[in-house]
Parts: sequence; structure tokens; C-alpha cells
Amino acid sequence: MTIWYLTDLIGVAVFAISGALSALSKKMYPDLISLFFVGFLTAIGGGTLRDIIMGAYPIAWIRDPNYLIVISASVVTAILCRRWWLGKLQRPLLLFDTLGVGIYTILGMQKALSANVNEWAAMLLGVISALFGGVIRDVLVNDLPVIFSRQLHVTPCLAGAGLYLLGRSVHMEPNLNFLISAGLITVFRLMAIRKGWALPRIDS
Repeated sequence: MTIWYLTDLIGVAVFAISGALSALSKKMYPDLISLFFVGFLTAIGGGTLRDIIMGAYPIAWIRDPNYLIVISASVVTAILCRRWWLGKLQRPLLLFDTLGVGIYTILGMQKALSANVNEWAAMLLGVISALFGGVIRDVLVNDLPVIFSRQLHVTPCLAGAGLYLLGRSVHMEPNLNFLISAGLITVFRLMAIRKGWALPRIDS
């Protein structure tokens, strides 16, 4: 088991928990099956779209059953801990979602670059990997998709992706480059939320 494979599974777990918690917070009827599918689609939505765009088949979760096992375990964990998490909902949802975005932006870039995708396209595929699952989650639970909210989402991803490419160009140690770049995305996004940073609005 490589460090990148383990990191991928951690990202899947983080997003699955985020999806399940989001569904649990809504006034709907969240049974075990519906929670699993929200967590599942949140966890694999972005990576699946990335792989389809690149023509990378078979898609990871179809080839490797460990992804489904991790998603199932993560959803069950979210359910069992729901009373604690839902008592302070905003913080755990924000933490899990932000960690997942940081991890998946860089993982998505790495997978794209390993497939000889050009660097600009790799940045966009990293953003898709990180955010598209959250878009699916928000649509399913009837929220405004994350990319249309006032909070900065795409900008921190692009900043971290650019930093990763810079580190790669100067031959920075890959694990360190990953941690620094994913960390920048996480800290940037948390600071943007805390300080209320936003890009100028374009009115119609």
C-alpha cells in the first residue's frame, strides 16, 4: 500500500463523512441507504468525472472494492457520531469538506500529470476532483452548489495547484510538496471563510 493510495482512501473517507453529515442536517428522511448514496456520490463524484474526462478506465472504485468499504465505514461512523457532530454542525462539516478539497485537488493533479496531461489541464482536473463531489452533494440535499456561494472555493484550489506545480518544477520532495500544497488550500479556504474574503461580484 503506497502513501498516495492511502491518502486517496483518506480523501474518500473525509468526503463520505461530509456527504452523510450534510444529509443528516436536513429536514428529510435520511435512512441508511440514502445516506450511503449521498456519501458515496460526494466521495467519488469528482474523481469519477476526472477519470472519465481523461479516459482512465477502469475507474478506481469499480476496480478496487476498498473504496466502497471505506465509504460504507465512513457513513456508519458519521451516523454513530451524529449526535456529537450535529450538535456543532458547521465546524465538522467545514473541517471535513476543507480537508477533502485540499487532498483531492493535489491528488487529482497528480493523477492527471501521471497520464501526461498538460499542466494547465491538470490544474483544472484537480479542481474538478476536489469540488464536483460537493456540487453533487449540495444538489442532492437541496443546497446552493458550493462553487456558486460567496465563499472562495475554486481560488484556494488554484492557488494550491499552482504551488504544487512550482514545487514540482524545482524538484521538491513529492510528499513534502503534497503536504505544503494541500495545506495551503486548507488554510487559504479556512482564512477566507473566517475573514469573509470573496471575489468581486459581477452583476447582470
